[in-house]
Amino acid sequence: MRISICQALLTGAIILNLLILYYVSRAQQQMMEKRREQGKGLKKASLPVPGLGAMGNLVGGSIVGGVKLGGLEGNMRGPRVTIVVREFEDFENYVGDVARSFLRQRPELPFLAVAESPPYPPLALPEGARLLVLSPSPDQPPQTHRPEFNVQTEFALLVPDGVELDHGRQIERLIRELEGEGGGPVRLVAAPVLTRSAVQCLHLRVNLREWTATYTPAVSGSSGSVCTALQGDAVVLIRTEDLFNLSVPLGRPLMSSLFVQTSLRGWKVKLLEGPSFSASHRPLFSSAHNQWKADSRLKDATNHLMRSFGLKRVVLADGRDQWFGCSKETPRCFGTVRDDTPEYLYVERWTPPCCLRALRETTKYVVNILESSGVRYWLEGGSLLGAARHQDVIPWDYDVDLGIYLEDVPNCDYLKNLDSGSLVDANGYVWERAVEGDFYRVQYSEANHLHVDLWPFYPRNGVMTRDTWTEHKQDVEFPEHFLQPLVPLQFAGITAYGPNNHHAFLELKFGEGVIENPQYPNPSKKRLDKSRMLGS
Repeated sequence: MRISICQALLTGAIILNLLILYYVSRAQQQMMEKRREQGKGLKKASLPVPGLGAMGNLVGGSIVGGVKLGGLEGNMRGPRVTIVVREFEDFENYVGDVARSFLRQRPELPFLAVAESPPYPPLALPEGARLLVLSPSPDQPPQTHRPEFNVQTEFALLVPDGVELDHGRQIERLIRELEGEGGGPVRLVAAPVLTRSAVQCLHLRVNLREWTATYTPAVSGSSGSVCTALQGDAVVLIRTEDLFNLSVPLGRPLMSSLFVQTSLRGWKVKLLEGPSFSASHRPLFSSAHNQWKADSRLKDATNHLMRSFGLKRVVLADGRDQWFGCSKETPRCFGTVRDDTPEYLYVERWTPPCCLRALRETTKYVVNILESSGVRYWLEGGSLLGAARHQDVIPWDYDVDLGIYLEDVPNCDYLKNLDSGSLVDANGYVWERAVEGDFYRVQYSEANHLHVDLWPFYPRNGVMTRDTWTEHKQDVEFPEHFLQPLVPLQFAGITAYGPNNHHAFLELKFGEGVIENPQYPNPSKKRLDKSRMLGS
């Protein structure tokens, strides 16, 4: 089929028109998108946050979601910092005085008092100061109780109750110090209240895998101290973007909540030597009763915070321990173990330190009774493996195993009558014949079922054997010569007895290289990340 010149020209004209139409349409679409983005920016810059009234408007230099916005006309410079008071008690506080002090010196600064629920009696705040209630209300939009919608300046200044502002230059000094750090690890700057001795600079190491936070003292310098946590009375400046990148930006107790999260991110705080902020209201509480109420609330808030962060043990700077996990009066921290894999392994945690403490206490107690009763015992299974590898309970183990000579059971008053039922001794430990098989179990308490299992063996033709066996691969017969003699081994803070050639004994039970190659009990369900273990 031949195409005439006219047909060719007509086809070319049609193609050219289509191309022109395509490029014109694309240009119009780009212009519409540009106008739409400009409209969004204008709407965001002029829209008040619900519940905030006129003070909800964004001004020059404000930040939302980490993006810095200009003013409505692009030539206004608004306040750079919002004053935030989070730590105060509703039954006695000086938040109104704090607001008046700061607004007297810097009336342009936004001032925000933050509470979990509406304070009672209500706060008497001056004009220019606002209250933010964090607990949601079903008749309000989410913006009204979310702090990131209410703090819209570049910086947030976290101020304790009762603090006063002597002059505006104190705030500017903190801003200059923080800006001077650039993009380095120092992401917070603090100034003491009253005197430098009122606050201590600490190093904080948080190990979530081991459920532990450890504080140690930091060294002070002439121009300030750089550390990872503060303890005491201090005013803290942080970029708003950083504050709201924290999971719990305004948790209580504020200092504990703040520095647990910032230390996990590798951020540091610089504590200036001076000048200090004033505070005429010290101590904060006018009566011993109110001080007691405040201390009780602080204890409750700390318990709630540590449990929500998954921290069971806090080592204070003076070496004392604070515990937030299980005890003899409470259930253990984890439920029934399935497939030899406790629930905490699935969330990359190891055995909580409070549970390890209970296992050590129970082991020491049981070993002492067995030795005083003349019952021959030895470290078995994973517990012997822990002694060989750590001189302790394996960090992810959840019980302790001891082998015993069956013929020695009548020597122990707690064991000889346990054919049925259980016995709670004078120290609250529960002795019982296990329902899962032919062995004995000693529980930490009636409430807390962390336990030591006692596995009875008897010799037959030079081999230690049993009448019933479990499905565990290490539950097998072995030559009696491993127990002749028994030898002392360090385990869980005590000297216990174990087989005389524990290396060969363990390889007989678990396989070659078991000591040198740690692994979780059931790798088919959860495998140990060796690289993380080496970095621990």
